[in-house]
Amino acid sequence: MQGKGFIKFIAIVLAIVCAYALSFTLVASSVEKDAKNYAKGDLAKEKAYLDSMSTEKVYPLLGFTYQSVKSKEINLGLDLKGGMNVTMEISLAELVKSLADNTTDANFNKALQNAQVQLNAGGKDYIKLFVNEFEKLSPGVKLADYFSNQDNATQLKSSASNGEVQTFLEKEATSAIDRSFIILRSRIDGFGVVSPNMQKQEGSNRILIEMPGVQDKERVSKLLQGSAELQFWQVYEVQEVVSLLENINKTLASTLKETTTTATADTTKATPATGGKLAGLEKAAIDTTKGGKLAGLGKKDSTAAKAAVAKSNPLFSILSIPTYQGENGQPALRPGPIVGWVAQKDTAKVNAYFKMPEVAASIPSTMKFMWGVKPMEGSKVFELYAIKVTSADGKPDLGGDAVSDSRNDFDQKGKPEVTMYMTSEGAAKWKKITAEAAADPQNKKSIAIVLDNAVYSAPTVQNEIPNGVSSISGNFTQEDTKDLSNILKAGKLPAPARIAGSYIVGPTLGAQAIHDGLISFIIAFIVILVFMALYYHRAGWVANFALLLNLFFIMGILVSLGAVLTLPGIAGIVLVIGLSVDANILIFERIREELAQGKNVATAIKEGFKHAMPSIIDSNVTLFILGAILWFFGSGPVQGFATTLCIGILSSLFAAVAISRVVFDSLLNRKIEINFDNNFTRNAFKNVAFNFVGRRKIYYVISTVIIVLGFVFYFKNDGLNLGVDFKGGRTYLVHFDKAVNTEDLKVKLNPVFGNETPEVKTAGEDSQVKITTTFHIEDQNPKTDKVVEDALNKGLAGSKYEIVSSQKVTPIIASDIVNGAFYAVLLSCLFMFIYIVVRFKKWQYGLGAVIALFHDVLMVLSFYTILDGVMPFSLEIGQDFIAAILTVMGYTMTETVVVFDRIREKLKESGKEDLHGEARNNLINFALNSTLSRTILTSLTVFFVLLVIFIFGGDSIRGFIFALLIGRIIGTYSSLCISTPIVIDLGSSAEKKN
Repeated sequence: MQGKGFIKFIAIVLAIVCAYALSFTLVASSVEKDAKNYAKGDLAKEKAYLDSMSTEKVYPLLGFTYQSVKSKEINLGLDLKGGMNVTMEISLAELVKSLADNTTDANFNKALQNAQVQLNAGGKDYIKLFVNEFEKLSPGVKLADYFSNQDNATQLKSSASNGEVQTFLEKEATSAIDRSFIILRSRIDGFGVVSPNMQKQEGSNRILIEMPGVQDKERVSKLLQGSAELQFWQVYEVQEVVSLLENINKTLASTLKETTTTATADTTKATPATGGKLAGLEKAAIDTTKGGKLAGLGKKDSTAAKAAVAKSNPLFSILSIPTYQGENGQPALRPGPIVGWVAQKDTAKVNAYFKMPEVAASIPSTMKFMWGVKPMEGSKVFELYAIKVTSADGKPDLGGDAVSDSRNDFDQKGKPEVTMYMTSEGAAKWKKITAEAAADPQNKKSIAIVLDNAVYSAPTVQNEIPNGVSSISGNFTQEDTKDLSNILKAGKLPAPARIAGSYIVGPTLGAQAIHDGLISFIIAFIVILVFMALYYHRAGWVANFALLLNLFFIMGILVSLGAVLTLPGIAGIVLVIGLSVDANILIFERIREELAQGKNVATAIKEGFKHAMPSIIDSNVTLFILGAILWFFGSGPVQGFATTLCIGILSSLFAAVAISRVVFDSLLNRKIEINFDNNFTRNAFKNVAFNFVGRRKIYYVISTVIIVLGFVFYFKNDGLNLGVDFKGGRTYLVHFDKAVNTEDLKVKLNPVFGNETPEVKTAGEDSQVKITTTFHIEDQNPKTDKVVEDALNKGLAGSKYEIVSSQKVTPIIASDIVNGAFYAVLLSCLFMFIYIVVRFKKWQYGLGAVIALFHDVLMVLSFYTILDGVMPFSLEIGQDFIAAILTVMGYTMTETVVVFDRIREKLKESGKEDLHGEARNNLINFALNSTLSRTILTSLTVFFVLLVIFIFGGDSIRGFIFALLIGRIIGTYSSLCISTPIVIDLGSSAEKKN
């Protein structure tokens, strides 16, 4: 085999990269295990331990801190970890109206409403819809008359055409979404979510947010949907505040001492007051930042000393005054607006201290404290600022509405900076503020840029700025200036963000999902390993080695890419492992054919790999195309499934084909005997001669009967059982302490849901139900979610229950999902047709394959409608069902392509392009029978894997796996009895026309 050295090199490099990626998870787990051992069940102590280790180098070999290691470990999805998934929608209608100075023009506002209606119905590009509607309602009227004003003069002229206005609006819409993304990200960071995942949905006005571990829906709703408020404040310098902080520290020491029931003499002795006030403050700072690591928490003397410091210096034991070493070697106050440094874990305590009545009374009304927006780089330490209140009403010196524009630029030296432009009114105020800040050349003051009560930047004013054009420079990166530019524009145009969809998973359900997922994964993997070893003997162990490597590569690549592992993702991994066996089975069956012809093992292996490769490539390319389409049109768990599928296909090709070939060559070189069968499997599938083509009309009748029955049950059941993500609404998974009657629950919930009867179905067990309602689903009030949940709790009153998960999908999101599903299926069929026609140069093959695909979709849908209500679990049609449908289509294509490849190979051997009549019938029967062993073995392998997941994988994916199980059976039946035999009838029709 050529290129063995290169394959080994790639395998080693890939193994090192994957080992590196997975090592972070192992290190993080080790630290967390130490935390659990230290805390012994005390969650507060466990959290304190992990906080203290955040900046410690826990990966000594590479010098990574725990915080860095944690950010690089395997990302678990909400279904495995619990938490909240939110889809935020930026209101472009309100953005456009604001840009037009909230005009009251009837046609303008009607155009906004019409565009929103079209968008809700599945339309795309709100700005384009609005412009089209306006031109219909006001023909000949120029849009520039509404949007060309003093604030927009630099970007839009009064003579601009409607097309130029549309371009301007699209640019502003993109900018508004970018700004909203920055603001939402900062709010989530402030919320304290570990490893939040945020992404903009390209081509839409939506932002997807995943927050692992978050359960407080009301707080999240308020946090994300609040309007952003940009402010400019003057600030106090540290030397103006330090005496106040000393007084607060003394007040706290006195107050806390009075409330303490016991005090020891050692406490007063431990006060670090020697060396002057600043020296004492510096000592306290050192104790806080360096001695705060929990490596020393086990020492009694260290703990006692810290307790003593905390009693005599409550504030300064957790707050460090910024200092530096002066020329005389003594500590001196560091000039600037930062008045303190506090570890993230202590910020809440500082806030509580400042709110104590005794302390609040000492803080002047002209001062209020604010935190920096994020920790200092490479640490978990926040900066504290003292804001100067100069107005009697407590309002800021300048609001965000004073900013007309902001850009991220470069200064004359090529360093990143931000250029800010003020409105005419804002420029006048800005001139006054900057003049006061720069009045003293020896002590120039700073101005804080504040958003949502957090300081983003506090640049020092170098000189009076009279024209409203300011440059903000500093130690910025390009990303920093881009973010700051977006923040400065945040207050300019209000574009409210609303929760359009949400999905909440409780920690209990997440823990159960992890358990079920791992169990199903382990059992399915063992099933495959045992099957391959038993059926193919020693060659089976080569396949198993390739499978283990494949699993290692898949996990390593997923972690390297930062992909989120979900329960459907685990299902995807297990399926990929099952499907990767297909390549080995194809190769091994071809090798067995070569051995049956009397060839030696070395020649048989060479020929087997050679003849199997076209089928392997074709089948994997078709499945990869389906995975790519699924990734493009899916979201959340469906996209996670597609990501795993695509990565797994590439990894499987390398492991199952390239590496297994290298192993076989190594065994041959070492003269080790290689067996591809045993006494029980040696003659399996030999001399089979089913007349698939001759019985094809019987198969057509069977399929027709099932599809007709599906239509009958479709009308009997009043349509398909659409899930909430296809029709909109709210779904709650509720677990009761005992079995409940679904009809009784409907009766109880009907009046509290405004006489709208909800859907109530058993979910897996008699004590667990899924409740779906459209009650208030179109109400955009942020408080509506709580109103609906309060109604649910009222209806369920008198029972012991727990809401373990909930999902909300607005009609506009639902319409987008439906459209995405439709296009996914349609595009899949189109791409399959094109690929088959190009690859096999016969349109009959392409059309036969596409007919089989539609046949499979109709068959699965028919079984779903026939069995709905019969099975003990929900058979809803949702996003995961579309993933199942596309995967079923992939199965059928994989099976069909293998048969088509055998037909092409046989035609090539005969030197003919095609055969007709009985000769063609015999050729197709030969192709089907000669590949039957591979078809059955692959189908059984995947079927057993799916069966294991179905039994052990948990309720959350049981409906999804059921669709795959049905699809696996239908796909095998379709590839043998429909897709290939139908080529006969299509060919006959073409011959008659000729």
